[in-house]
Amino acid sequence: MKVNEAELLISAVRQDQYPKNGLPEIALAGRSNVGKSSFINTLVTRKNLARTSNKPGKTQTLNFYELEGKLMFVDVPGYGYAKVSKSERSAWGKMMETYFSSRENLRGVAMIVDSRHSPSALDIQMYKYLKQFELPVLVIATKADKVSKNKRPKHVKHIRETLELEKADDIVLFSAETAQGKEDAWKLIQAMV
Repeated sequence: MKVNEAELLISAVRQDQYPKNGLPEIALAGRSNVGKSSFINTLVTRKNLARTSNKPGKTQTLNFYELEGKLMFVDVPGYGYAKVSKSERSAWGKMMETYFSSRENLRGVAMIVDSRHSPSALDIQMYKYLKQFELPVLVIATKADKVSKNKRPKHVKHIRETLELEKADDIVLFSAETAQGKEDAWKLIQAMV
């Protein structure tokens, strides 16, 4: 999908703030600093629609991005960032649970993991959490350019086994540096919608 129009509609913390445009939504979930913003920016061919940061824990709201008036990306707070108080983490958890459990527009989740490393306990927990809501999950394995070509299949297999991915859920090796996986990611996202 070629995106000419993309904008951040709203940063929401409550249900009554969610957009009411009826567009299908794909949520983006992942550990803090795993590359969610870079993934969004690469897909929409923009440098800084989603703000990237060296500081983890930057996204603290549900950020709704409207693309072409046809689709919404919803960037949810990253998980696993230690320098956040327990009460803040609890508030994020409630906000995300409300969104995942009640949003009718939600068609699936792009879960971002780092292709260089084994999925963490939090990644496994997030995948199982999403499957409780019976959501389709597309795993985006970022930073693929940093894994040698001959090792990539092994990394994909390892991610699939570690997360215990259901057969219907796909993995795309992705690189924001080279745009590897961009077309595949778009095809699978459009299939979810």
